[in-house]
Amino acid sequence: MPISFDVTARDAGTAARTGTITTEHGPIPTPAFLPVGTAATVKGVWPDQLREMGYGCVLSNTYHLYLRPGHERIRKLGGLHRFMGWDRALLTDSGGYQVFSLGSLRKVADEAVTFRSHIDGSLHELSPEKAVAVQEALGSDIRMVLDECVEYPAGRREVEESVRRTAGWARRSVAASSREEGGLFGIVQGGMFPDLRKRSAGEVCSIDFPGYAIGGVSVGEGTELQREVVDLTAPLLPAERPRYLMGVGTPADILFAVSRGIDMFDCVLPTRNARNGMLFTSAGPLVIKQARFAEDPLPPDENCGCPTCRSFSRAYLRHLYMQREILSSMLLTVHNLHFYATWMERIRQAIRVGNFGEFMKESLGSAFD
Repeated sequence: MPISFDVTARDAGTAARTGTITTEHGPIPTPAFLPVGTAATVKGVWPDQLREMGYGCVLSNTYHLYLRPGHERIRKLGGLHRFMGWDRALLTDSGGYQVFSLGSLRKVADEAVTFRSHIDGSLHELSPEKAVAVQEALGSDIRMVLDECVEYPAGRREVEESVRRTAGWARRSVAASSREEGGLFGIVQGGMFPDLRKRSAGEVCSIDFPGYAIGGVSVGEGTELQREVVDLTAPLLPAERPRYLMGVGTPADILFAVSRGIDMFDCVLPTRNARNGMLFTSAGPLVIKQARFAEDPLPPDENCGCPTCRSFSRAYLRHLYMQREILSSMLLTVHNLHFYATWMERIRQAIRVGNFGEFMKESLGSAFD
């Protein structure tokens, strides 16, 4: 079935809202954070743990799955849901960001992007039509159009070309879509230029997508510029459709964007930081490798009820990390993803009961900022 979106509560003082994205594989309560499962796995956890935390959707990466093990192989094995043992919603990105990050290994043209695999140097082509075909083979619930993401800082001429190309690719992506299940989201670009953001939003939102995303942020521009882009762009997206801020972010970044009406987020921070020994806690970031934790019997976060905090001390977790034990990545990842799931539920609850403004005021400038 096609996806649908219903707004269930609105904050009186900001643009924050709660809602539900309904998919073939279940509901996604919004505002929602999507754990990143690049290669059909969220590193350090297994699907049952994500379900227990309450996650309704996971993101997987089209570029990586196209290269290995291959989208046709995944299709033959029953699709991405069955392949990775995840029975809830899946979102796949178009692969565009990964291709454009290859630098000298890729060449952009209106027809398609040609690039060399980072794995073996083999030559490939990614067009809007192919990005759609690969994602449809994977069977994801939410699919993304191919867009051109430019790095920061980029000159005006380069960003103008990106805006033009992104709109053209969006129209071609719609024409190439053949799968009725799920939905294809459009992506707004425009770099850090306000007028180009408005132009891109106007062109992309003139196409009837079931959802719209803000792309081209979290590319080195810094928090202040990122928030300016979100502040400008979010109101330009249709209010009756889900709004997705790609690649963001920290708990504070999410809180700010929710106040501007954003409904969906994804970021590698909770999982990547866990593998590097950094924990998100109610008292702020905690770097477990620090020597001061060598004999600390306390849990990482005394206000957290995750399995890691219920069972293990900072001293033990530091020991695992310093020994490079696999269990370190697992336990720290469980904690960080539990923290994010709980953080999103606190945001939704604050909107539902009508005190989001107070919640935001207390949170920003505290340990979360």
